[in-house]
Amino acid sequence: MARKAELARETKETKIQVSLNLDGTGRVALATGVPFLEHMLALLARHGLFDLTVRAEGDLEVDSHHLVEDLGLVLGDAFNQALGDKKGITRYGMSLLPMDEVLVMAAVDISGRPCLGLDLPLPAERLGNFETELVAEFLRAFATRARITLHLRLQAGGNTHHIIEAAFKGLGRALAEAVRPDPRVDGIPSTKGTL
Repeated sequence: MARKAELARETKETKIQVSLNLDGTGRVALATGVPFLEHMLALLARHGLFDLTVRAEGDLEVDSHHLVEDLGLVLGDAFNQALGDKKGITRYGMSLLPMDEVLVMAAVDISGRPCLGLDLPLPAERLGNFETELVAEFLRAFATRARITLHLRLQAGGNTHHIIEAAFKGLGRALAEAVRPDPRVDGIPSTKGTL
């Protein structure tokens, strides 16, 4: 059964379309008007082996906040929808991802209980025209709508670009592990019988 989703969201501030295939090869087609965000989404998809298409417009003349947060919401919804009934998935995923001098731990539980544990200090406030505080906004929105528990923790290093890059690569790898079908899992991977 295909684990795919196509979703759209339109508000007075943003217009977003997302297509996601959890069983892809890492192909991306991204157009958001926020180049740094596109770079991070490409890393997430490539290292998670997800096919991802994003078309997004927003009130970038104000700043990137609305677009980044809303895209997190829509991508989270798409992820949750693509997972379907969650039968047979591994459920948990973890990655310890090095990026030069940086080391980031990413851990995921597809629990149905949205939670973000973030210990990811970012020394620089901006990378180009991207405000780095938006990383937390995106991750919070994604974890909430994907209905996952997500922890990201900086273990070593201090280069802001490397930290964020390692976080998105690590998140991709952790998600790939968590959504992977496990033939030994009979039904929902929970003693409660639901996620």
